[in-house]
Amino acid sequence: MVILTSGSNQVHIKMHIGIDLGGTKTESIIIDENGKELERIRRTTPKNYNGTLDTVCELVNYLEDKYKKSCSVGVGSPGALSKETNCIKGGNSTWLNDRPLKKDIELRLNRKIFLENDANCFALSESIDGAGLNHEIVFGVIIGTGVGGGLIINNKIVNGFNNITGEWGHNQMPIGTNDKWKRHDCYCGKKGCIETFLSGPGFSKHFYDIHKIELDAKIIQENANKGDEKSLEFVFQYLDYLARGLSTVINIVDPGAIVMGGGVSNMKQIYGNINSKLKKYVFSDTVNTKVLKNIHGDSSGVRGAADLGCLLYTSRAHETRHELVCRLLLEKKKGGGGGG
Repeated sequence: MVILTSGSNQVHIKMHIGIDLGGTKTESIIIDENGKELERIRRTTPKNYNGTLDTVCELVNYLEDKYKKSCSVGVGSPGALSKETNCIKGGNSTWLNDRPLKKDIELRLNRKIFLENDANCFALSESIDGAGLNHEIVFGVIIGTGVGGGLIINNKIVNGFNNITGEWGHNQMPIGTNDKWKRHDCYCGKKGCIETFLSGPGFSKHFYDIHKIELDAKIIQENANKGDEKSLEFVFQYLDYLARGLSTVINIVDPGAIVMGGGVSNMKQIYGNINSKLKKYVFSDTVNTKVLKNIHGDSSGVRGAADLGCLLYTSRAHETRHELVCRLLLEKKKGGGGGG
């Protein structure tokens, strides 16, 4: 049992709440100390700061009242906390930028909380008991309306000195010898960022550049799956750009697994073809990094947010959830072997 001390009060922490602040939806989850999901709730995200604070606190209060437990609270947010101002920076939910989100939630809930970039939460969840299980170094990639990433080493988030580890989407896309795609302006003020090539909107914009047809990224993917030649050719062009972008990550971090998340991760052509393309760009005679589809889907971000508290408090008392999963798998394997 773990005890969190707040002032003179001692509160037993055996359940953990995670909240994922998305641009369109806010999702919450409550898990027990073994990582078992007990309940999940989704709400529409208010596109204003005070409404966001209200939603977070209402979800926490509802879950604690229902389960009659005091819980740790982890929040996954777009952007990151500035070390200079303790305010959110770089979030695509612009109403959060330059606001002290963590401090304001703590004031309303009257306790300390955990707050991390949403891509870090995704990567953490997939490292602990998802597609990245048993890999020492996991790089989680989210490709949707933007391009983000999170770096996990031994099931711990690496934030970096400037709190921007994993922001590979705002590096420049490496130039190729036979580029067919234009270099577009990025909202960050630069031109030709990886995000402008690989994000869902970037995917659609480049398809329009080439074919003068406006289609959503999801429709282009569906058409490619149905055998449409233009769409399929375009998807394989996209895979080459994806390999260029990921090669910069592999050359620096050299992860054992790259776990894909976001809408573009559903592109089935990625997983059978990306490794051969990576070999063209990675500075190595072999590329054994596994590029994997996520296991927890849309749930990874909110699960990772809950893990922020779960990992801290369970690791102080006994094994972490990752160790628990590994132990149970080993016991199952031994049990199966004994029965044979």
